[in-house]
Amino acid sequence: MARKPAKANRRHPLATVVLIAIGLAFTGGGYALFTSTATAKTDTASATDSASSVAEGSKLFAANCATCHGMNLEGSTAGPSLLGVGAASVDFQVGTGRMPLAMQGPQAMEKPPQFTAEQTQALADYVASLSPGPAIPTDDQLTTTGNATNGGELFRINCAMCHNVAGAGGALTEGKFAPALTDVDAKYIYEAMLTGPQNMPVFNDHNITPEDKRDIITYLKYLQNNPSPGGFELGNLGPVAEGLFIWIFGIGAVVALTVWLTAKSN
Repeated sequence: MARKPAKANRRHPLATVVLIAIGLAFTGGGYALFTSTATAKTDTASATDSASSVAEGSKLFAANCATCHGMNLEGSTAGPSLLGVGAASVDFQVGTGRMPLAMQGPQAMEKPPQFTAEQTQALADYVASLSPGPAIPTDDQLTTTGNATNGGELFRINCAMCHNVAGAGGALTEGKFAPALTDVDAKYIYEAMLTGPQNMPVFNDHNITPEDKRDIITYLKYLQNNPSPGGFELGNLGPVAEGLFIWIFGIGAVVALTVWLTAKSN
């Protein structure tokens, strides 16, 4: 039997390239299909979760908030409008227990929250869905690795006149007060600056940038975690408390010693 020429048994020089291209096409197409399907499922699940949260928030709002704030956030004589306050304001007021109000007074008092974290998020999602506003800060905005020196300077310029230079709080007019900032969650400090609750001015990102807000939080957490180098702090209330301490105990001790010496000499 005659043998076929060797040239007839050889593969075409481009055969290997064609096979590799076909393999890459199948692999790439399969990966793209899988990725797009997974992304679509994730987006659908996220949209479903968001819609569910808004629906739950609507029910909670109607049952607990609408009496004062109105069904459409328009407000009433008993409560302000919530149009434009955003999720951050709701998260602050509800998360710190200030809302719902326990009673009418000069300002809302902090108390144990009445709703779970999930319910608070649902209320925030619902209010934000009806009217846009400041969002709840992200985790990277709440780190305490900022510049404490810059934060301290910003705090003394913008906040110390009400909250005290050490964040100990202070009295305001008409029975109102600036609360102490010790042991306050970083998220609520950021949201308070962002939304200006009650008597506090709003420090939006044009007034104090997110980086500067992070520096202020870093400064407050530094004060919280480091003891006073001067000894007993006397509540960090300043010269009034220090003067009162000296008047009662210092001069009192001098008077007591004088009386004792006089009695002994007689």
